[in-house]
Amino acid sequence: MEFDCDSLRRLLGKYKFRDLTVEELKNVNMFYPHFRYSVDTYIFKDSSQKDLLNFTGTIPVMYQGVSDINSRSWANHETKTVNKITVVGGGELGIACTLAILAKGIADRLVLLDLSEGTKGGTMDLEIFNLPNVEISKDLSASARSKVVILTVNSLGSSQSYLDVVQSNVDMFRALVPALGHYSQHGVLLVASQPVEIMTYVTWKLSAFPENRVIGIGCNLDSQRLQYIITNVLKAQTSGKEVWVIGEQGEDKVLTWGGQEEAMSHNSKVQLSNRAMELLRVKGQRSWSVGLSVADLVDSIVNNKKKVHSVSVLAKGYYAINSEVFLSLPCILGSNGVSEVIKTTVKEDTVTEKLQSSASSVHGVQQQLKL
Repeated sequence: MEFDCDSLRRLLGKYKFRDLTVEELKNVNMFYPHFRYSVDTYIFKDSSQKDLLNFTGTIPVMYQGVSDINSRSWANHETKTVNKITVVGGGELGIACTLAILAKGIADRLVLLDLSEGTKGGTMDLEIFNLPNVEISKDLSASARSKVVILTVNSLGSSQSYLDVVQSNVDMFRALVPALGHYSQHGVLLVASQPVEIMTYVTWKLSAFPENRVIGIGCNLDSQRLQYIITNVLKAQTSGKEVWVIGEQGEDKVLTWGGQEEAMSHNSKVQLSNRAMELLRVKGQRSWSVGLSVADLVDSIVNNKKKVHSVSVLAKGYYAINSEVFLSLPCILGSNGVSEVIKTTVKEDTVTEKLQSSASSVHGVQQQLKL
């Protein structure tokens, strides 16, 4: 049967935790659309019942099965996996991520949390045209049990100070991240908000998640573009798959080689790198291109692809970096986030110096923030 979220929320309006109950019922409805629910009975695990007039705990709900669903099929529900993805932010980037993830067919369910005030923009159009498996909500609990939560929100403050703008983002994250982490305790937090290195660090601190499950989008887009340029535009006699853009997003990014490409001469790599980076510099990072990059990362995580991406991770301990900062490094991504950071066989001192300089700059800003 058709599941009506709004009607159910109104029906459960006087009870605590109604949003979590709606979320659970949606999960049940996905696998068993013929299930019926009732709000006049609450069954405790110990099979006791209590008078609803005196009950002040969780919402009273009873699931009623129908004849074609038996206990065995219900038990099988526990082993089924729903690929649920949440995108936080209804701006251009949030919508771009939503459309790219849908286009790749990654998500069984996608929740777009539109936290903006007043008239909706693109999210209204998404509602009008009713995309399949997409829910638009302002309620953080709608994100519960997501495999990946993508943060795309950015402060729209009018301050001219860079530090003030970053602090505004931090203040916004302080209200969002702990709740999102609570609702998806086993998920991966993927940060696309800017500046990505600092906001990934902030997310890690506020969520208290292990470092492998807090990732920034970092230089994945630049790395994928660079690999394509080397292989398909410059037609170089190399796979291009062992070349990554690492470090800090922006002008301070660094190119590094590894693996089979070590067989190339130093001069050949320098010439090829310079030509490729010149072509890369003219490419902008529009919302739709970043959305495609985000979908690429989500695909590797949800489908446990064990693919190498250059993403923002805790860089302490790499390249003699001693501070807690997030920089892009080549990493293997899977269902539990980062499973391994690839150690490149870089020999140029200039790469290490640039990464340490970026780490020092990022750490300096972090020290001035109020977390």
